[in-house]
Amino acid sequence: MIKARVTVTLKNGVLDPQGKAIEGALSGLGFTGIGHVRQGKVFDLELESVDKAKAEADLKAMCEKLLANTVIENYSISLD
Repeated sequence: MIKARVTVTLKNGVLDPQGKAIEGALSGLGFTGIGHVRQGKVFDLELESVDKAKAEADLKAMCEKLLANTVIENYSISLD
Protein backbone atom coordinates (compact mmCIF):
# COMPACT_ATOMS: atom_id res chain seq x y z
CA MET A 1 0.00 0.00 0.00
CA ILE A 2 1.34 3.41 -0.98
CA LYS A 3 0.07 6.58 0.65
CA ALA A 4 0.16 9.76 -1.40
CA ARG A 5 -0.67 13.40 -0.94
CA VAL A 6 -1.60 15.59 -3.90
CA THR A 7 -1.56 19.35 -3.31
CA VAL A 8 -3.32 21.55 -5.86
CA THR A 9 -2.79 25.32 -5.91
CA LEU A 10 -3.70 28.14 -8.25
CA LYS A 11 -0.99 29.26 -10.65
CA ASN A 12 0.63 32.63 -10.07
CA GLY A 13 -1.38 35.38 -11.73
CA VAL A 14 -4.71 33.58 -11.35
CA LEU A 15 -7.14 35.56 -9.19
CA ASP A 16 -8.04 33.88 -5.91
CA PRO A 17 -11.27 35.39 -4.53
CA GLN A 18 -11.56 32.74 -1.82
CA GLY A 19 -8.02 33.48 -0.63
CA LYS A 20 -8.87 37.20 -0.59
CA ALA A 21 -12.01 36.49 1.47
CA ILE A 22 -10.00 34.40 3.95
CA GLU A 23 -7.44 37.22 4.19
CA GLY A 24 -10.21 39.70 5.01
CA ALA A 25 -11.84 37.35 7.53
CA LEU A 26 -8.56 36.80 9.35
CA SER A 27 -8.08 40.55 9.57
CA GLY A 28 -11.64 40.94 10.85
CA LEU A 29 -10.91 38.36 13.56
CA GLY A 30 -8.02 40.49 14.79
CA PHE A 31 -5.11 38.62 13.23
CA THR A 32 -2.51 41.11 12.05
CA GLY A 33 0.53 40.80 9.84
CA ILE A 34 -1.20 38.53 7.31
CA GLY A 35 0.25 39.39 3.93
CA HIS A 36 -1.24 37.43 1.08
CA VAL A 37 -3.47 34.34 1.35
CA ARG A 38 -3.84 31.76 -1.42
CA GLN A 39 -6.07 28.72 -0.96
CA GLY A 40 -5.74 25.27 -2.46
CA LYS A 41 -6.83 21.66 -2.16
CA VAL A 42 -5.18 18.60 -0.62
CA PHE A 43 -6.04 15.01 -1.54
CA ASP A 44 -4.79 12.08 0.57
CA LEU A 45 -4.94 8.81 -1.34
CA GLU A 46 -4.03 5.19 -0.66
CA LEU A 47 -3.03 3.10 -3.65
CA GLU A 48 -2.99 -0.66 -3.58
CA SER A 49 0.40 -0.91 -5.22
CA VAL A 50 4.01 -1.50 -4.27
CA ASP A 51 5.49 0.01 -7.45
CA LYS A 52 6.21 3.67 -6.65
CA ALA A 53 6.97 4.57 -10.27
CA LYS A 54 3.61 3.22 -11.44
CA ALA A 55 1.83 4.88 -8.51
CA GLU A 56 3.39 8.23 -9.37
CA ALA A 57 2.46 7.83 -13.05
CA ASP A 58 -1.12 6.95 -12.07
CA LEU A 59 -1.31 9.95 -9.73
CA LYS A 60 -0.08 12.28 -12.47
CA ALA A 61 -2.78 10.91 -14.77
CA MET A 62 -5.40 11.43 -12.04
CA CYS A 63 -4.30 15.05 -11.65
CA GLU A 64 -4.29 15.70 -15.38
CA LYS A 65 -7.74 14.15 -15.87
CA LEU A 66 -9.66 15.08 -12.71
CA LEU A 67 -7.96 16.42 -9.59
CA ALA A 68 -6.45 19.60 -11.07
CA ASN A 69 -7.52 22.05 -13.74
CA THR A 70 -4.07 22.33 -15.29
CA VAL A 71 -5.00 25.49 -17.18
CA ILE A 72 -5.15 27.47 -13.92
CA GLU A 73 -3.74 25.09 -11.28
CA ASN A 74 -0.42 23.47 -10.40
CA TYR A 75 -0.12 20.21 -8.51
CA SER A 76 2.53 18.42 -6.52
CA ILE A 77 2.69 14.78 -5.49
CA SER A 78 4.40 13.28 -2.46
CA LEU A 79 4.58 9.56 -1.73
CA ASP A 80 5.08 7.88 1.63
